[in-house]
Amino acid sequence: RELAALTGRELRKPAYELPVSGESIEGKVKIEIANPELNPRFTIGLIRNVEIKPSPYWVQRRLRAAGMRPISNIVDATNYTMLEIGEPLHAFDYDVLVGRVATPSEPVVISTRTAQPGEKLKTLDDAERTLSDSNVLVCDSAGPISLAGVMGGAESEVYDASKEVLDATGPELKEGKGKASVRSQSTANILLEAAAWNFINIRRTANQHNLPSEASYRFSRGVHPEVAIEGLKRCLYWMSQWSGGQIAPGIIDNYPLQPKAPVVEISAKDIKRALGIEIPLEEAKELLERLEFTCEWTPTSPDVGPKSGDFGLRVTPPPFRMDIGKGIVGVADVMEEIARLYGYDNIPETLMADPLPPQRGNPGLEAENRVRDLLAALGLQEIITHRMTAPEIENRLLPPGTESAIEYVKLANAIAPEKRVLRRSLLSSVLNVVERNARLRESLAMFEIGSVYIPNGKDLPLEPRRLSFAITGRRYESAWDSKVGVKLDFYDLKGIIDALMDALHLDVTYVPAEHPSFHPGKCAAVVLSTSTSPNSAPLSVPLGVFGELHPQVQENYDFVSPVLAADFDLEAVLSAIPTGYPIRPVSEFPPVLEDIAVIVDEALPADRVEALIKQTGGKILESVHLFDVFRSEQIGTGKKSLAYALTYRSYEGTLTDKDATGIRTRIIKRLENELDAKLRS
Repeated sequence: RELAALTGRELRKPAYELPVSGESIEGKVKIEIANPELNPRFTIGLIRNVEIKPSPYWVQRRLRAAGMRPISNIVDATNYTMLEIGEPLHAFDYDVLVGRVATPSEPVVISTRTAQPGEKLKTLDDAERTLSDSNVLVCDSAGPISLAGVMGGAESEVYDASKEVLDATGPELKEGKGKASVRSQSTANILLEAAAWNFINIRRTANQHNLPSEASYRFSRGVHPEVAIEGLKRCLYWMSQWSGGQIAPGIIDNYPLQPKAPVVEISAKDIKRALGIEIPLEEAKELLERLEFTCEWTPTSPDVGPKSGDFGLRVTPPPFRMDIGKGIVGVADVMEEIARLYGYDNIPETLMADPLPPQRGNPGLEAENRVRDLLAALGLQEIITHRMTAPEIENRLLPPGTESAIEYVKLANAIAPEKRVLRRSLLSSVLNVVERNARLRESLAMFEIGSVYIPNGKDLPLEPRRLSFAITGRRYESAWDSKVGVKLDFYDLKGIIDALMDALHLDVTYVPAEHPSFHPGKCAAVVLSTSTSPNSAPLSVPLGVFGELHPQVQENYDFVSPVLAADFDLEAVLSAIPTGYPIRPVSEFPPVLEDIAVIVDEALPADRVEALIKQTGGKILESVHLFDVFRSEQIGTGKKSLAYALTYRSYEGTLTDKDATGIRTRIIKRLENELDAKLRS
């Protein structure tokens, strides 16, 4: 078809005229369709006195080239026609069906219906299959004979007795029964089926029974009912040519649900707008008719033609073109057909006539990608996990005996029991991946950004974004000079969070926290201090929690080392990122470096001391760095010594020793007054 359309040559279609002889099929077979939505058309033809033998060599060669195994002339005819026309067919042994009729004088009644739950059918692959009420069956008066559109039944298959060997083990047959004694003669009369099926139902049935047959592959993608009669006639023709059989006059055709062909109306303006060039409607009509589209002028008056200036084309696709849509989609499909047959190389290159639309960014997505880039630069690997999970999988985040009352969004058509709800925890997904890879690497550092799904009554679920990451294993990989490495700990994870928050210009603090998933005493919350106005008190906004996994939680997983994990509310993090932040030029004046060590209470957090130092030092104090923590009986029980490296620098001139001493004195006095700290000598 494509070659004929491209070259303008006449398409030589297969012959559908059949050499018929003998008694008509009328009155011999009857068709009943219970559900036309599942089976819109069913056609049957009859061929008598066939000889089962190998098909011609050229047929076998073509079938093998297409990846199919030659079987016999009758079966090969159905497969060859399927490749030639696109219509899967199935051949029944007519004499077997006649033998199954209770009253021999009655016609063979072929019916299609859905299976009864638990009903069984032995298919051509000798497998007995238990059916469900969604499977469609082809049946006769005695029961099912085929799994519709997927695979035929074993009892009524085309039989070649010459290929059977008696299963004798000695001079005498056991009980007089050999393999050939069940059906002693080859099939002589063929009842040929060509039908149309609901493609969604066929796809479900094939997946349910794991039967990816050639027929189900095509039916599950859609075969138009109009193709059935062409496939039936063509296959009967090949059977008569290759087997010497006589085709019975007549065809039984039950067509209760005829699909409505899409009709698309186009104009010269549509072509100009879609393709950017002017193609006369007469030429477009000629191109489409090459592809076997039916084209009519609109309005349909014979006096209306291209010279009237007010006309269009009503285009109807042929039955085998099921890819042509309706409405605006159909117009786009027809434009594509015109363009490809006209020739893409014949469409000139032109600059866009319209102005470019204004470029608008997506701040939310840009900020999210920035977080991704920062974590990747910090050495973490991004992962993407399924949104579907099961409550028992997420409950592994809780110690044994802890009950969870979390509600989930349940899936009506879950693909597996372990994927029956939408996740509520992103951290659970990350830990599952870490668990599967924990024994493959000496150290792991993984993160994920994704949504969790919170039920919202009858409305759609809420989908807040979360950020979770986890690290485990050694701080440094083993080498020839270092076999035993230090394992990652709480402060490695805190360092990653520090670096992330600094890069996002978020001034956060860390406070001790309790969380059922994390180790008591090794868990902290990340809090952002913000204020709504200059005179209002700062508000504490929780951003996330991190720490080492609780030992009882870690027992729920197969980890080889302690796991450090963090879980953040990404929506809160992204909304807190400032749109701008102050920067300083590089100072041309040298810094003044100084160390101080202060003795404070053991319970006093180091970050509080650091915050007070920064606040007192002002703009002259460029950086504060804690480089040592010391505990000893010499400084007193319940006390600790914190040593800080201070850097002073002015952007206006060189600092003198007197300037540095003044700042240092103010810092020490304020630490003594507010924190009861003492300078360590």
